[in-house]
Amino acid sequence: MTANDDLWPFLPGRQSLRIVSARGATLVTDDGRQILDLAGGAIAVNIGHGRAEVARAMADEAERLTYVVPPWSTPSRETLVARLRRNWLPPSLTRAYFASGGSEANESAMKVAVQHFTARGLPRKNKIIGRELSYHGTTLATTGLGGHAARRIGLEAVLQDHPRAPTPYALRGPQGVATDQLGRYYADAMAAVIDAEGPETVAAVMAEPIVGSSGGALIPPDDYWPRIRALCDQHDILLIFDEVMTGFGRTGRRFACDHWDLAPDLLVAGKGLAGGYAPIGGLFASDAVLEPIAASGGEIMFHTFGAHPAACAAADRVLDILEREELVARSAMLGDKLTNWLEEAFADHPHVAEVRGCGLLQAIEVVADRSTLEPFPQNAGVTRRIVAAGLERGIYAYWGGTGTIRDIVCLGPPFTITEAELQRGVAILREAVDAAIASL
Repeated sequence: MTANDDLWPFLPGRQSLRIVSARGATLVTDDGRQILDLAGGAIAVNIGHGRAEVARAMADEAERLTYVVPPWSTPSRETLVARLRRNWLPPSLTRAYFASGGSEANESAMKVAVQHFTARGLPRKNKIIGRELSYHGTTLATTGLGGHAARRIGLEAVLQDHPRAPTPYALRGPQGVATDQLGRYYADAMAAVIDAEGPETVAAVMAEPIVGSSGGALIPPDDYWPRIRALCDQHDILLIFDEVMTGFGRTGRRFACDHWDLAPDLLVAGKGLAGGYAPIGGLFASDAVLEPIAASGGEIMFHTFGAHPAACAAADRVLDILEREELVARSAMLGDKLTNWLEEAFADHPHVAEVRGCGLLQAIEVVADRSTLEPFPQNAGVTRRIVAAGLERGIYAYWGGTGTIRDIVCLGPPFTITEAELQRGVAILREAVDAAIASL
């Protein structure tokens, strides 16, 4: 059964499932069907649906404090920042700013980078370099920086044009470049963009350390990020990591940047911070980035509902559960199993070019021809068909790709999902892929 089109969704003519309850890794529709949530919503749910202690923490905080302007302190804000410093953030990132979600937090990071250099008397350093395959949010600024073609449609006339470097994509890497040279190749490509723009004009490089759903869990070569870090240091450029999707255990580490044992100058995280229980995104910075702004008398403008007391209480309780139940380690353990099950399910599939990812952020890339990597025509809507076929069979997987990059299906389930549920979900995903391709 679908929702009443007169009430929801916003865009007319679109159908929508009507979800009335959820528990663990299971969604329940209004007609009683159970759907295994292999996507964690929008790859946001980490501790599972329906955790009563989080709801109680939010209710208790809302009863104490309805609203407090973001620049003022509250106990829930202080408690959350203290936990983040103590157990989660790289040691160099000591300052925390909370917005209502990832898009706001990413745009705030862009603003802080420009403000930093203006405060230092370097106003020409105002460019932010993005990457060709990326996604950073839905504001005009973050849409302009991102390389998600489908989400730019109809907005091209008002989007700021940002310089972009190629995104490491081993499956579709350049011909003639050996696998062990790909990290150098893509880092050199970034260096070329910086040189073309002029290092004296570049404030920051902004990127997802592991590309989320737009590329489908794309992991760069091991030497790529150390080279980019060194490049930024060489040219006095800030490195901004967008970990809205990958942060707080999603890839089997606290943050994806931990896979390379390096820290950015600014880190943005969101979805996993409150696990879907409350709208909150975090921007985390070093004192070195913020001190020039403070010394010059500058301000970082807040968002009205940033650092909302109930949202901070929810985030603190979600992080507490992640710690108590050792769910980041569980994400890594289940991720290894998920990789094996996906590879077993699709090893011989003529239309699956690759299984990739780590932890509980993984994806398959579906193609018309596995040997040539030729994609299906865009108008075939293969990803949409696969997701729909999965829903018919009782699983929800997340659609990925950018329109230009297709057809990608992502998995990002709650870290509390059982092994039996995960293995069953992979088997049903194989059925959904077969059914979708058969329907063409």
